[in-house]
Formats: sequence, C-alpha cells, structure tokens
Amino acid sequence: MLMGHVFRRNSGRGWRLRRRSMELWPQWVRALKIHQPELKLHRGLLQIAEDEQAAQRMEWLAAQRVELGLQTMTKEDFRTVWPTATHGGLHSSDDGRIDPLLLQLALREALKEQSVELNATAVVRLERDNHHWRVHRTDGDSQIHDVVVLSTALTTDALLEPLGHARPMTPVLGQALSLQLETGPTNWSNWPSVLVDQGFNLIPTSPGQLLLGATVEPGDCASADPLILMRSLNERAPAWLRTATVVSHWSGLRARPVDRPAPLLEELEPGLILASGHYRNGVLLAPATAEWVAAALEQP
Repeated sequence: MLMGHVFRRNSGRGWRLRRRSMELWPQWVRALKIHQPELKLHRGLLQIAEDEQAAQRMEWLAAQRVELGLQTMTKEDFRTVWPTATHGGLHSSDDGRIDPLLLQLALREALKEQSVELNATAVVRLERDNHHWRVHRTDGDSQIHDVVVLSTALTTDALLEPLGHARPMTPVLGQALSLQLETGPTNWSNWPSVLVDQGFNLIPTSPGQLLLGATVEPGDCASADPLILMRSLNERAPAWLRTATVVSHWSGLRARPVDRPAPLLEELEPGLILASGHYRNGVLLAPATAEWVAAALEQP
C-alpha cells in the first residue's frame, strides 16, 4: 500500500518521509524493473469518507494538494463503484500499491548484483568490540562489523535493551482475505488500484477476485470477529462483498513503537543505526528510509 499523498498532516517528519518516498518510488521501480520486468506502480487510490466531517477534511486536503493529484469525489461519482459512499470521498492519482512479492524478488536480485551476502540465520545478541560490533547468531557463529543497521521489528528491544537502548515495540495484527465474488464487479474497469473504507483496503487482483485487508487489532492472535468485520465493513459493505467466498486468509504482525512516533530512525551510537518500527508503512517508507540510512552511513 502506498498512501503517501492522502496523509492528513501537512508538516512534521511523518509527512516529509511520505512525500519523499512518493518522489523516490518511480526511480526505484525504474531501477528494479531490470530484475523484475513486471514490477510497476499500480496508481490510483479512492478513500471513502466515513461521515460529513471526514468529507470536509478531505475537501480541505484536496484543495491544499491539487498539484499532488488529490481530488474530491461526490457520492454520485461512487455510485457504480461503491454505492454506500454517501458522503463521497477522495481520489489520489499517484497513491496506490506495489506488488510486495515482486518487490522483494527485485531487491534480492539487486543486492546479489552488488555482491551483498544474505544470511537468514537469526541474530541473538550484539556486543561492543573495540569500536566495532560483534554480531552473534543462533548457530553459534559471530562476526565483527564496523556498522550495524537494525531493521528488526519486534526483536529490536531484545537486541538493544542489553546495550542500554530500550526501544520496546508492540505487535499489531494485520489480516488479509483473498475473495472470490459470486456477484458484483467482474472486470474492475471503473475501479482504482486501491479502495479504502474505514481503514479496510480493497485491492482488485483479477476478474471477480480481490484482496481485502486491514490492520485490525493489537496483539498477535487472530480472532474470528475481525474477519466477519472485514467482510461487512461495519455493515457498509455492498452485498456482493458480504456474499463473497473466502479463498484464503493470512495474517502478519506489524511492529509499533511504544511511546515513540513511527518509524524509529536513529543513530544510537557510532556504528549502531536503527531503522525499524514502521508499523503500517514499511513498504511506503522504504525509499525514504533507505535514503536516511545511506546518509547516516556517510557521516564521519
């Protein structure tokens, strides 16, 4: 999900990171298509207004960001796509999505081209070693490095707390359904790449099929209720969505920093860099995060 330009705030680090990432994503895709030709930005996002107050906020935001491709839409504009959008919504021409699996494959190929060694063995401990860092792994092996960059999500605090840098994270469960429609849209001709209603994301994938996902609850255990909620969208889902068949269901955990704004971008000590805790925006903020890390590595 790439929801950068529809971010509510107009200032602060969060907005700057989102805007910079949206500037960088086209460059990234052009460079990575060498490794995965099918990789592309799926542009176009519709965000539904939950009530009249939300519609007014969207109208104000669109007026501020005309040059970024934001435009308000009326309930008549949604009639064929999402008839329950009684308060209209917001269209963003450049927000949207990117295929995360193709992206991972492309990044791995790009790293291989740069002779970067990938090691899947888990790291269990970091140790200061004469102005360097010794990295201990579960297989008993260890290596010394000049610089360590941590993008370790929920394991971050276990690695940093012994060094005196407490950075607790809390898990937030995200879930997704792959749905087969019995009725309703078939070719998605009038649909955007992503439709967002009440924080639930609908992504057309092929004729008669779509993904429905959301970050729905704190903790790390899935329950049945959120799945029912996702399919009903608080009773605002069209009939064709409520009657869809679940093809598959999966879930994952996002790391949300405790008492600190996401993400955590810090140089904790010389040679110890933290870039983690992106919560729901890991893919969106990847380019801006990488740029920040690169700048930190260049510091004397």
